[in-house]
Amino acid sequence: MRILHTADWHLGKTLEGRSRLNEQAEFLDELHEIVDKEKIDVVLMAGDAFDTVNPPAAAEALFYESISRLSDKGKRPVIVIAGNHDNPDRLSAASPLATEQGIHLIGYPTTNVLTITVPKTNETMKLIALAYPSEARLEEVLANEFDERLLRDQYDEKICDLFQYMSGKFEEETVNIAMSHLYVAGGASTDSERPIEVGGAYTVRATSLPKEAQYVALGHLHRPQDVKKALTKARYSGSPLAYSFSEAGYTKSVTIIDVKPGEEANISEVYLSSGKPLVKWKAKEGIQQVYRWLEEGKDANAWIDLEIHLTNNLSIEEIHRLRKWHEGFIHIRPVFVHEEKTTSKRRQENLPIDEIFKRFYAKQTGGAEPEQELVQLFLDLISEEEVQEGESS
Repeated sequence: MRILHTADWHLGKTLEGRSRLNEQAEFLDELHEIVDKEKIDVVLMAGDAFDTVNPPAAAEALFYESISRLSDKGKRPVIVIAGNHDNPDRLSAASPLATEQGIHLIGYPTTNVLTITVPKTNETMKLIALAYPSEARLEEVLANEFDERLLRDQYDEKICDLFQYMSGKFEEETVNIAMSHLYVAGGASTDSERPIEVGGAYTVRATSLPKEAQYVALGHLHRPQDVKKALTKARYSGSPLAYSFSEAGYTKSVTIIDVKPGEEANISEVYLSSGKPLVKWKAKEGIQQVYRWLEEGKDANAWIDLEIHLTNNLSIEEIHRLRKWHEGFIHIRPVFVHEEKTTSKRRQENLPIDEIFKRFYAKQTGGAEPEQELVQLFLDLISEEEVQEGESS
């Protein structure tokens, strides 16, 4: 069985007011090409189909048209769960029609384990499809199924016990998969994710993911990444587009899982080419450097965050000229040379001595990070120096 794992489409999301809908449509066309080329049997979408609980009509139309194409008239099951950005009622409203096409739209967390018949392989998948389990939604599920002890547990313990309970419905002769929209401790986050962990309260340990599952498909974090310390193979597929400049330079992908009943899953990535890249320009030589880049056609099809070093303010006319020359400028941030020097000095003065040493070491070695023993040796030498100075004075 070949499963494609994707998540965090955020249809309708803008970038500082700039529409990304054309880029999102481009991604969904590419996704359709991938599922055909790679002969995908099942598509899992792990939450945040939309960016808001009240998405624009064009985003909803794009979503339903796209999942209908992916399902190929029911020949390829498609399962979508709600993320923290989605309206669970709105997402699942079309379920009566969608189910006829082999599409499962799941808005709220439940203890049900889906039994998915996969027509292309004549196999069966057991799927834990745990939609975003907010504290309130989780309490409601547990109140109906579990005793009061579990209701008093911490969030992580509740999730762990819920996964354990649902894993009991797995079978030896089925492909057993779990999917959810969670923040797992240790995951690398970006600025474009709306936090779902409040003071650590919504954080789940990697070891709480169901070890009985052959693969755990996760949504929420926008950087594609494996979950370290999980007791089974678990992964965030990441978002298909870069949604903030903190994601500049990230390679976007979807994940493919090859798996048979009772066997270990094989994981691979298919890299995406759709959408405009987000890039950062740092023009230390001033406005003329920016014009030179523009004349060279640098990053002609990109969204740009420009930091420009200046001695004087940019005029409104000059800002308009830049934006007219390249429509991709999102931010144009002046950095004045005298302020930069003052800020740098202040930062240096406020840094602890071990951090200053680490930065010096990285600069001298081309970016290497010193081992903790070396940092400790440096601190010991500094302490000895201070003691000797105190004794001599």
